[in-house]
Amino acid sequence: MFEAAPLVDVPEDPVPPGAEADWYVGAGGVKLRAALFTPKGRPRGSVVLSGGRTEPIEKYFETIRDFMDRGFVVLAHDWRGQGLSARELPDRLRGHAKGYKSFLEDFRRLLNTYEPKLPKPWIAVGHSMGGCLTLLAMASGEKRFAGAVLSAPMLGLQFGKVAPAAAGALTWLNLTFGRANRYTLGQAGKPFDDTFEGNALTHDARRFARHRAQIRANPALALGSPTYGWLDFALKAVAVLAKPERLRSVTVPVDIVSAAEDKLVDNSAQAAAARNLPQGRLITVPGAYHEILMETDDMRNIFLRVFDALTGKAAPKPAEAPKAAPAPAATPSPAPVAAAPKPAPAPAPTPAPTPAPAAAKPAAAPAKPATVKAPAAAKKPAAKKAAAPKKAAAKPAATAKPAAAQKPAPAKKAAPAKAAAKPAAKVAAPKKAAAPKAAAKPSAAKPAAAKPAPKAAAKPAAAKPAPAKKAAPAKAAAKPAAKPAAPKAAAAKPAPKATAKPAVKPAAKPAAVKKPAAVKKPAAKKPPAAKK
Repeated sequence: MFEAAPLVDVPEDPVPPGAEADWYVGAGGVKLRAALFTPKGRPRGSVVLSGGRTEPIEKYFETIRDFMDRGFVVLAHDWRGQGLSARELPDRLRGHAKGYKSFLEDFRRLLNTYEPKLPKPWIAVGHSMGGCLTLLAMASGEKRFAGAVLSAPMLGLQFGKVAPAAAGALTWLNLTFGRANRYTLGQAGKPFDDTFEGNALTHDARRFARHRAQIRANPALALGSPTYGWLDFALKAVAVLAKPERLRSVTVPVDIVSAAEDKLVDNSAQAAAARNLPQGRLITVPGAYHEILMETDDMRNIFLRVFDALTGKAAPKPAEAPKAAPAPAATPSPAPVAAAPKPAPAPAPTPAPTPAPAAAKPAAAPAKPATVKAPAAAKKPAAKKAAAPKKAAAKPAATAKPAAAQKPAPAKKAAPAKAAAKPAAKVAAPKKAAAPKAAAKPSAAKPAAAKPAPKAAAKPAAAKPAPAKKAAPAKAAAKPAAKPAAPKAAAAKPAPKATAKPAVKPAAKPAAVKKPAAVKKPAAKKPPAAKK
């Protein structure tokens, strides 16, 4: 189907790998050259690259490699009248054209011919005249592109000291009198011996010399100055794109990269086109001459960043397979956090009961709790560590441990403390049953085995000196005390009122210790104690 075509290979810029150059048939049956460059691996899309006037495929080898490195298949081509494609005139150096319709038909046939080899999405990239024709094709109904990036597109021309209107009139006169084949400058220029000094195309001497080497390797690539026929085509093409209504049909993203120091095309026309395009955007490269993709790296990279931004949306890279993340292994880290509460039991063994001997003065002990006001702390310890005294209810020494339990303020359940106040009354109910057996010992509301009431009062008092320092269980104890006191009053019938008063005071403090646990556990254990 395809007839192989040559590519010029020079040491300064070798042919990229995976290149296949072929001839295809354009409008009117002319032979045109194109080349397809396929990257390794799965492609993310295709780039259709269209150079400017005088520019062959070979001039863009570096840019083609850039696109291939990004995962794109690249289709580059020589417009009719330049490169190795058919020329319009026998004199190959004359840059001639016959209107823009033949260019658009060539472009359409190029896409149709290579479409089976071009994975979607397609991105159009065009420079100068190539940018003009690419945008003109899209404005004329070409809908296969997902976006376009145009480098210094020819959307208006600069004529130096000649006014645009005068240039147009001069062109019309030459065509009218049959001089369309004449050079606009009167001669071909210097396609073979052009020098870097004073050029208006690039600041990069290396890239300028590289293209000179390609032309020396194959002089058939060279092209001279334009003719009036070419100038007529250019003026008509830019006039079409100057109409806002022609650009409104191009609804895909179009980024126009403008060279700030361009001396060949009109930057104001580029700005106008960016405004008229529904998704147009203008990016200016400071200090750049006309050929942005042949400029120095710092300016050239601006174009590549614009390209990357557009293709990141229009042709995103395929998602990579997710890697086995070791993150799940780190999830056990919460375990140490759960272990953090372990410090709470640590304070429990603290020898808070040692101050028990100081409890020889029970009267002083009740006085201190009366002044203490720290409800929050009292409620929290009571909720958690009341259980300890009830398991060892027979041993009054265990009541000292509840005092230590008051220390772990980290307990966060303040609400349970209020709830515990009601159970306290229930705990007292079983004690009424036990009271008749040991009527002389009403103060022993906690341990039924306690022999003398004064000793029971003494130990609760010992529990209170420690909380007094922490300003903890004052109000909490006071509230429960009121309720346990009622049951003790019932038990006080066989006992003197004097004993009832100390019972209320010491019971107030233990009640804070016994709030949560005393509700359930002592009720189950004290019936056996009553039997004893």
